[in-house]
Amino acid sequence: MAELSRFSVTVPEGILNKFDKYINDSGYPNRSKVIVDLIRDCLIKESWQDESEVAGTIVLVYDHHKRELDFKLTKIQHDYHKIIISTQHVHLDHDNCLEIIIVKGSANKIKELSGKIKAEKGIIHSSLMMTTTGQEN
Repeated sequence: MAELSRFSVTVPEGILNKFDKYINDSGYPNRSKVIVDLIRDCLIKESWQDESEVAGTIVLVYDHHKRELDFKLTKIQHDYHKIIISTQHVHLDHDNCLEIIIVKGSANKIKELSGKIKAEKGIIHSSLMMTTTGQEN
């Protein structure tokens, strides 16, 4: 287990009351756990700004009737095969598909891939979520 350090924080009482309510509503055991998660989240988001290795998902919804869109999406994914771990394709209804692309690689490459997918005509919505690979605590 990592060595622990103790520090104090001064916050306005109103914010602390709202924070305690958040902790209670979220099921966290204590303030320390929430603070650690918030700090970790901040540091992970910072790593997205450089060449750090991250993992993530690209979720997209698109109209599969859009001319050649399936072909274009497949071509883009083949161009980025080194960072794509897996994909899942779901038929939402007669017209729309949901695709989840699981990725691992440099933050810049993943953002580049996400941008190319999002820019394709026929994409209804696309969202990128990046997280840590767990290698840096």
